[in-house]
Amino acid sequence: MHEHALVGELAIIGVLAVATALGLHRLGLPATIGFLITGSIAGPHGLHLVSDTDRIMQIAELGVILLLFAIGLEFSLSRLRFIWRTVAIGGSLQVGATAAAALAILVIAGDSVERGLVFGFIVALSSTVVVLRVLAVRGELAAPHGRFTVGALIFQDLLIIPLTLLVPVLAGGDGSRFLLDAGWALLRATLAMAILLGVARLLIPRLFAAVDATRTREVFLLTVISVALGSAWLMNQLGLSVALGAFLAGLLLADTDYRHRATSDIIPLRDVFTSFFFISLGMLVDWRVFVEQPLLALLIVLGLVPGKALIASLAAVAMRYPAQAAWRAGFYLAQFGEFGYVVLILGANEGLITSDEVRLIVTTGVLSIMLSRLLMRWTGEMHAGEVLLRPLERLLRVRGIDEPTPDDAALSGHVIIAGFGIAGQLLSRTLAQVGIPYLVLELNAETVRDARLGHEHVYYGDVTSQEALVHARITHARALVLLINDPPAVRSAIIAAREESPVIPILARTRYVAERGQLLALGANQVICEELESGVEMSANVLQVLGLDPPAIRHQISDALSAADGVDLSGGSGDWIEALGDRPR
Repeated sequence: MHEHALVGELAIIGVLAVATALGLHRLGLPATIGFLITGSIAGPHGLHLVSDTDRIMQIAELGVILLLFAIGLEFSLSRLRFIWRTVAIGGSLQVGATAAAALAILVIAGDSVERGLVFGFIVALSSTVVVLRVLAVRGELAAPHGRFTVGALIFQDLLIIPLTLLVPVLAGGDGSRFLLDAGWALLRATLAMAILLGVARLLIPRLFAAVDATRTREVFLLTVISVALGSAWLMNQLGLSVALGAFLAGLLLADTDYRHRATSDIIPLRDVFTSFFFISLGMLVDWRVFVEQPLLALLIVLGLVPGKALIASLAAVAMRYPAQAAWRAGFYLAQFGEFGYVVLILGANEGLITSDEVRLIVTTGVLSIMLSRLLMRWTGEMHAGEVLLRPLERLLRVRGIDEPTPDDAALSGHVIIAGFGIAGQLLSRTLAQVGIPYLVLELNAETVRDARLGHEHVYYGDVTSQEALVHARITHARALVLLINDPPAVRSAIIAAREESPVIPILARTRYVAERGQLLALGANQVICEELESGVEMSANVLQVLGLDPPAIRHQISDALSAADGVDLSGGSGDWIEALGDRPR
């Protein structure tokens, strides 16, 4: 009967979660908020639709294990190489400053240093699940604020490993032995990890080679899950964290040829169990804390959202990110995180945190996730914080557009390029070959420094700033080309450029056709849509392989585009199609 009751409760939770998510979707709100609300409604402090919350929490723990396992699968040294400075320096600045602020507040209030450290790290961690999904959906992972946010989140995810080791040491309460105990805990973990990695490196490839030879998807998936759970269980038996074991298991698979297959197989399960994690988190919500301790609850929410946003923004500016990107990154990191909950429960199990404090932190933390998720929708339109950060930005920046070389200070008839990625570099070389002057505005300080070593006309500048456009001599330029991976910034740049020069031709790149109409309405002359251009290019190549001649290719693709609903070639691909088929076979 007990199992039947659990099935019934899971069914109730599922139906309620779907209904809530659908209702919020109509309002333009994300499913994550729906899961949290579902938990608060079904939990013991809501309608009490679920009586056995412990079983739901156990399911949620599987979500945490699979989440860490998936992060381990995605983690690689090659990926870290490109953003290691942001991960190591930016992440430590964001976490360190946030934890230090919380520690100072609690110590001043009379609390112990041990508890202050634990609470400080709890509030310093942000929600990897929520933030990465938003950045991916909005196509902002490669944007400046996306790069800093991802780097900080990677640092936080890696930090959970030493935190799960240090919290029990802090709970010991013997300050004189803290460094010794912490060192022993880290040494024990290092030895256990080294042994596990060494043995697994020999066994894992052979195991998956044998499993792959069966050509059975079910057996492969079962093996992946068994490796994740087995590694987590083994670490737990050694007195270490299950989170550490799950992460290591993913890390081991990441170095094999089966990484991508394991990732594709585990993602649906990860998403399902992660959804249960957020539902279980919502079950701990008790809105009565805002009645019992309204001032304290409000102060915690203010610390988790605007407080963390300010600290993260300052950390990004210190890393020489522009004020606009730093401000947006701050709000992306301004919420309670799922790994913060892991540390919170660990602290409660060790006796450092009371059950009432868990209830208070989780309730205010869930509200911070909801508020932060809503603010993410409007960060592109909120500029008040940028004004406060700009003086600090000027102190820390590299050579900016307001300090051009004598030749660039007198440019005329030039092309302004925003973004110096692959597309920007290709365009600049093409212009140089035909003798047309150009000037590049770029927000990645390292890219600017490297480019200027090669005597490129590249400057640190925000194309959304009218001041930067004036220094780039937009009124004397022949065209403005926007090649930045940040849709809100592209819109802001078009508006700023049109205010300074109503006649300059503006060419913009965007990812989706759906965004094209808005950019044209704002004043862009031509908009190149990546999904449209890649579709046209692929179609042309397929038809060419199949033996059609260039005129036939142009005709067929033009007919296909004309028949497609909502596709307008004006200001976009029409002229390009004329030359599409003229290529060697």
